Amino acid sequence: MTNLRYECPESVDAAVSLLSAEGATAKVFAGGTDLLVQMKDDLIEPTLLIDLKKIAETRTVSFESDHVRVGAAVTGAELGENEKLKAMWPGVVEAAQLIGSDQIQGRATMGGNLCNASPAADTVPALIAANAKAVIAGPKGTRDVPVGDIPTAPGQTSLGEGEFVTAIILPNPPARSNDAYLRFIPRTEMDIAVVGAGVALTLNDDGTCADARLALGAVAPTAGLVEAATDILKGKKLEDAVLDALAKAAQDACSPIDDKRGTVEFRIKVAGVLARRAATIAWQRAEKQ
Repeated sequence: MTNLRYECPESVDAAVSLLSAEGATAKVFAGGTDLLVQMKDDLIEPTLLIDLKKIAETRTVSFESDHVRVGAAVTGAELGENEKLKAMWPGVVEAAQLIGSDQIQGRATMGGNLCNASPAADTVPALIAANAKAVIAGPKGTRDVPVGDIPTAPGQTSLGEGEFVTAIILPNPPARSNDAYLRFIPRTEMDIAVVGAGVALTLNDDGTCADARLALGAVAPTAGLVEAATDILKGKKLEDAVLDALAKAAQDACSPIDDKRGTVEFRIKVAGVLARRAATIAWQRAEKQ
């Protein structure tokens, strides 16, 4: 690490220039809560660290006419204090606040959680369910990409050379909409999800479901949308038979691994349970809108 350099640019263009010039051995970070651990464990050996926290647009939450823009370097603690965002997307904020301890919350970010590309990342299923997009800056300008398209495998992303995520875009939810995120962990806190489930839905005036999205984490190489869930919920009311079908669809979508935190069979079972519970919470929240 004797040749390690640190830069803290104040603009997106400056960060892109640094990242492009250094190449693959440069690492961008927002909070550093994953990156610094990986460096300490000698899993990576970067030559340049590029800190995003002095780039204004990565540090702000802005409410636009049709969306909310959350800077990639906004911390979990800051999200938890944003009452307007919590009212619009409580499940997304809940997922962000499950990352680590109070101390970690002061540094950890949704942008970092996404780009670390862990299959068990808490914010990713919640963001996929919310139909969120990531704003990517790079040598060719900026582009918006669905959050689910960023992780491509454990620890790998679709970001090209010189690219990094500057913000997360959450659509303004329609009336009678809400979301929820749940996870199972072996301990009561500060653990990695064995299974995570995010649900976002909208209700019609008659109480039936107008639209819905279910996403799962930690049950496949990347978090992903359960496509069948939308058709199962649309046009239906919150009834046991509907929730049973949703749970079955969640289980069918799983392709997990065995590890020290859970077996394949256990993860599949829990995926169904969490999908059912998260859908119920989101539904009940939407009814109060």
